[in-house]
Amino acid sequence: MRSLLSLIALSLLICGPVRAACVDSVVLVHGNTGSPSDFQATHDLLRQRGYAESQILAPGWGNGLCAACNDHNGSEEVPVENAIVDALASSCTGKIDVIGHSMGATLAAHVIDRIGASGSVNTFIGIAGAFRGLYTCGIYPYNVANSTCGSWGLSIGSPLLNGLAGRRFGARMYSFKSYSDEINCATGVCIVYGVHTSQIQGETASYTFPYGHYGLLWYTASQQVGLL
Repeated sequence: MRSLLSLIALSLLICGPVRAACVDSVVLVHGNTGSPSDFQATHDLLRQRGYAESQILAPGWGNGLCAACNDHNGSEEVPVENAIVDALASSCTGKIDVIGHSMGATLAAHVIDRIGASGSVNTFIGIAGAFRGLYTCGIYPYNVANSTCGSWGLSIGSPLLNGLAGRRFGARMYSFKSYSDEINCATGVCIVYGVHTSQIQGETASYTFPYGHYGLLWYTASQQVGLL
């Protein structure tokens, strides 16, 4: 018995106590009129892979009842910025990963750029984002007259999107896109000036899936987590 206890003590001395894995904190940003629960599959897989609840931040943002009321400026920014700042403050690596869906992808990118956090983001994934704009919003300044399509919105050539072009949102940037996206390809055309609207200028890689706008988020959790 004494020899067994001595062996256990020696093992603890050599190996030390068991600790949770040190991984980047992850920020999950839902789309226009969405909610944090849209990322449930991703959240659950992260937990299965050993992430603590405190390492996963999923802010709610925007007016959930009025899609046309939301843009990328002001009150929409605040919850996302707070989540990114909190994630950085609590991340044991000092770095974070950010995954955004739909308008949440461009919103997260805008916030990262505005607060100068790109150097602290290891991986940025934009899922079904409209980084090149939406034909349904028109071409700025002849855009649809609402907030989502305005100067801080997703009209093609808007000041917001022009400001994001060529910017870095992380060390690695990935886009998830689909040619069956009923939102981004609502006019039947997904390509803006020769490039799929969901692609990010300067991206590390782009992945195409056979899903709709929300399926791109719900059915790709393993691919998302695999890139972190």
